[in-house]
Amino acid sequence: MRGRIRTLIPLIIALPLVAQETQSDKSAEQRNREAGQGEGAPSALEVQPGPPILKTKDIIHERKLAPWKRLPRYFVRDQKAIWTSPFHTNKANAKWWVVFAGATGVLLATDKWSSKQLPNTSDQIAVSTWTSRFGAAYSLLPISGTFYFIGLGANSERFRETGILGFEALADASAVGLVLKLATRRERPLEGNGNGDFWAQKSSFWNAGFPSGHALNSWALASVVAHEYPHPLIVPITAYSLATVVCASRFAVRKHFAADIVIGAGMGWFIGDYVFAKRHNRELDNPSAVDRLRSHIHLGGPQRPAELNNPELDRSAALASRRPM
Repeated sequence: MRGRIRTLIPLIIALPLVAQETQSDKSAEQRNREAGQGEGAPSALEVQPGPPILKTKDIIHERKLAPWKRLPRYFVRDQKAIWTSPFHTNKANAKWWVVFAGATGVLLATDKWSSKQLPNTSDQIAVSTWTSRFGAAYSLLPISGTFYFIGLGANSERFRETGILGFEALADASAVGLVLKLATRRERPLEGNGNGDFWAQKSSFWNAGFPSGHALNSWALASVVAHEYPHPLIVPITAYSLATVVCASRFAVRKHFAADIVIGAGMGWFIGDYVFAKRHNRELDNPSAVDRLRSHIHLGGPQRPAELNNPELDRSAALASRRPM
């Protein structure tokens, strides 16, 4: 354990340097806030728009790697905001902390009882094991990648942004889940005495039960997709339904208590909500703004081959104009 701590010390020291705000970030943040003025709140939380992950100049100049290069420093800033949020929350957001704390207390008090209500047949376990795979990293990361590459191929900046924000939300959710697992070390339903004890000596540091990583990550990604595409309504319904299936599967397969799952899902949703509110490029909500910028910038040769100077064609046109009708 001491060796791991020594390994993390240089990383912790380097984090402030990684998270430093650039002049480009400041300019992009100002533009993003101006573009979002007068609109309704895009999220449940009152979050000030920050520099978008996919900046307008990335779109104009077709810079495909730039968003990925800035992702690490945005991740560090996200983590700082997430972990310090209880200290700078406002009255509007405080209600969510009250609801969250109340739900946690009720669920923890009933976990032992609720975990024994299912029949726990072999068919139930088999089906739940299969469906819970939709919430694993090897499923969620390709889904985010699919959004991004479809966006590139179809020139859909919204799809492209959804993919990148999906990766950012998954990274944030995974980091939060790992820290909480290390801090709580809660036993899973089939471990120990089955009571879900916290700080259990025999519980794995890296595989503790609180919160559910599958619920945390699947709801974080579902939240991003639903915020990006609130219409048609079938999109958020599908995203949240799949995330719910993952949660139900983790409970049915007896990998987690109800509290682990519901708290993980709630945290995941709020992380996705925060990432979208902070990193969404609001100029994408008004495509004409991007189009106007594109019209003033041209890369490469002439836009239309007909605009190239061709002496032979010019001479032929002049002679034709002189011919008698």
